[in-house]
Amino acid sequence: MTVSIEFDQGLLTVTGLPEDLPGALSELKWDARVGRYRAQAMHYRDLVLALRDRGVVYEDRARRFEPIELELVKPIVARPYQKEAARAWREAGRRGVVALPTGAGKTILAVTLIAQTGRPTLVHVPTIDLMHQWRAVLEKYFAIEIGLLGGGYKQLAPITVATYDSAMLHAPTKGDRFGFVVFDECHHLPGDQFQHAARAAIAPFRLGLSATPERNDGRESLLYKLSGDLCYQANIRDLTGGTLAPYQVFTIEVDMMPDERAEYDEAYARYVGFVRRERINFSGPRGWQEFLWKTSRTPEGREAFKAYRRQKQLSQASAAKDGWVWKILQQHRGERIIVFTQDNEMAYRIGRKFLLPVITHQTRPKERERFLQAFRDGEYTAMATSKVLNEGVDVPEAAVAIVVSGSGSVREHVQRLGRVLRGRPGKQALLYELISADTREYHVNQRRKRHHAYQIPGSL
Repeated sequence: MTVSIEFDQGLLTVTGLPEDLPGALSELKWDARVGRYRAQAMHYRDLVLALRDRGVVYEDRARRFEPIELELVKPIVARPYQKEAARAWREAGRRGVVALPTGAGKTILAVTLIAQTGRPTLVHVPTIDLMHQWRAVLEKYFAIEIGLLGGGYKQLAPITVATYDSAMLHAPTKGDRFGFVVFDECHHLPGDQFQHAARAAIAPFRLGLSATPERNDGRESLLYKLSGDLCYQANIRDLTGGTLAPYQVFTIEVDMMPDERAEYDEAYARYVGFVRRERINFSGPRGWQEFLWKTSRTPEGREAFKAYRRQKQLSQASAAKDGWVWKILQQHRGERIIVFTQDNEMAYRIGRKFLLPVITHQTRPKERERFLQAFRDGEYTAMATSKVLNEGVDVPEAAVAIVVSGSGSVREHVQRLGRVLRGRPGKQALLYELISADTREYHVNQRRKRHHAYQIPGSL
């Protein structure tokens, strides 16, 4: 009996299997409801290779794609590290994650690999802005229509760009149409929802792209399971002065206003006192969850949680930082400057005080694009933002970043640094971090500085 493989709602259904094969392929499970073996679609490649290795005749009714000719209409001259990355990915079986700093040409690398692989391709991106940026690049190099899936678009083409949200929703019905999937900013992929876009796709060839594939929750292992192992990595400092602009990082400790300091000390003492009394260990794997649980149980706990939030807000949004923002804006007048904050309230406060355009998640798409284009053209030389410009926005003109406040995430700060690193002749990139002195914000910053991006000559 010939083995038959079919795709059904993000799953593979298999009939006619030899008795020894299910044991050799652990992902195959017997489903008594349908009387067939089933597996997630992502195991299509392993199943087909297992059948071929055993010389088993099979009928592939799962895939709805074939090899296609994808010629570049504009030549790409790859940099040495891009050639190394492409070779490493091919040697890994055309599966794997490539980690390159922002501005190092991850998109161009992907374009090259799409052309070389010659399969219908679905590119996954986290935002609508990135979806349109990718389409613009792909249209530049391929003389074919580029499809879009997301933001109101439902256009499928041999090369299609989709937001993770839309890809996840359509994967159960369209996961059999693409032989190659690209996961841009792939550190998002292990999220509870987004991972289903990878699980429900049969694509045998997979490429993950990120500047920082590491995750705070340790889910890198899931990322590598979904897209292939980390096959190539280049650090910021490896490419500085060539591909990326040379840069310096300056950490400025800012003394809080006396009234802010008094309120901070009081709130901090209340918060830490509760943590110590309850013997909460934040270095443990469930320290934060334990803190949330215990603070929700009693009035004292709820007051401790309010104190935690207040001391954090006071250190991050200290009014004393405004003076330093003004000094840096004046020092670099005429250069393109991005001011980053942790939250919208701080971004709008800075925007009002210094008459800067502000981009947050509340900014409407057309207004956002108008601000960004005016920034690129030099009509605006500075702008403020919360988190929405951390990734996925191409502003090579930006040379100075001022981080007024942020999270403890290394990824976030490396991404913000990446916004000013795109190389241009004569460019010197600068990142200023404003840290409230003698606060938890300072200690978080010190831990973050262990990342290799900070280990450069000239960092302060």
